[in-house]
Amino acid sequence: MRITTSSEELLKTLQKLSKGIPARSTLPILSCVLFEVDKDGVSLRTTDLEITISTKLNASIEQPGSAAIPLQTLMDITNEMQDTRITLSADDNQKIELVTNTGTYDLMGKPVEEFPALPDVDNRKASGIDSGALREIIRTTTFAISKDELKPALTGVLFRFEEKKLTTVATDGHRLVRYIQKDFEGKDFSGDIIIPRKFLNLMNSLLVSNADVQIWMGDNSLTANTGGDSIFTRIIDERFPDFESVIPSDNDKELLVEREALLSAVKRVSIFSNRSTHQIALEVVEDKITVRTEDPEKASKAKEEIPSKLIGENVTVGYNAAYLKDILMHLKTKNIVLHLKTAISACLVFPENQGPNNEITMLLMPIRLND
Repeated sequence: MRITTSSEELLKTLQKLSKGIPARSTLPILSCVLFEVDKDGVSLRTTDLEITISTKLNASIEQPGSAAIPLQTLMDITNEMQDTRITLSADDNQKIELVTNTGTYDLMGKPVEEFPALPDVDNRKASGIDSGALREIIRTTTFAISKDELKPALTGVLFRFEEKKLTTVATDGHRLVRYIQKDFEGKDFSGDIIIPRKFLNLMNSLLVSNADVQIWMGDNSLTANTGGDSIFTRIIDERFPDFESVIPSDNDKELLVEREALLSAVKRVSIFSNRSTHQIALEVVEDKITVRTEDPEKASKAKEEIPSKLIGENVTVGYNAAYLKDILMHLKTKNIVLHLKTAISACLVFPENQGPNNEITMLLMPIRLND
């Protein structure tokens, strides 16, 4: 294999592919980027066995072939170069050589045959989801994904594809987000799948431009194409909890408050909360909310009052301040509406006005207040 390209082009491509390299692995081949050079061009690929990223590199082809090259070393040396032309070659013994107009660099590659094959994408079906919708779903839901690997079904976002509606749900057991897209035009695929957090975070970084995205569902995998890149991921093969039964329908207290005012008060007051519980209390009366906390261990306490409007009886509820801040930060409207019932009932949080084509519901579980 022998190709010539620019160091800037190579570095940009390697930085993108580095997101597919595992942080730690017992398989050395997974730390490599696979180069495949033929008459159709230069293809590069990385994988951590859960996600595979494949892309093209703009280069002049002098000799076809393939090579598995340690990605970090290649990226480090390319990063230290000013923009210049690089000739990259590999022989049959996995010896890799980089040649520029100022130097020559040698390193050893790995056997190409050890590199995992591309995922099987037979029987794939188009999903109908577009880049704008995917970006908004990722922004709205992924903060609520569980980090508990012992609950694999909760380590991704549920996508429920219907003919005219797309429902996405994320939960970690303490909070839940449901995002419904009403103007969705489903294509070949219908049903439920759970898409892993890592894939969604990766797509979020690749969707910074307005490039279109195409997503196909396979039997056990998902394929996305955007801006010339192909991303493959395994689908989480688990049953998602019955989220509909968790969302209460009888919360009889309605609280209207300015989102930024509540968020700012929670941020300030929570500084004085217990570091392990992050416990704060919301005392809700007719025309105001008192946000308060107390930590006997540090002999610290704080409280703030902000105006609000309550329909229903007064109530005092305890929350984990970190979870409440997350919810308030991921709603973007000026005012929000909270539906409450008792001190031990789940709270529902909505934008004051839902979008014409989408509906957002956020749920937060309370914590029992210390006497």
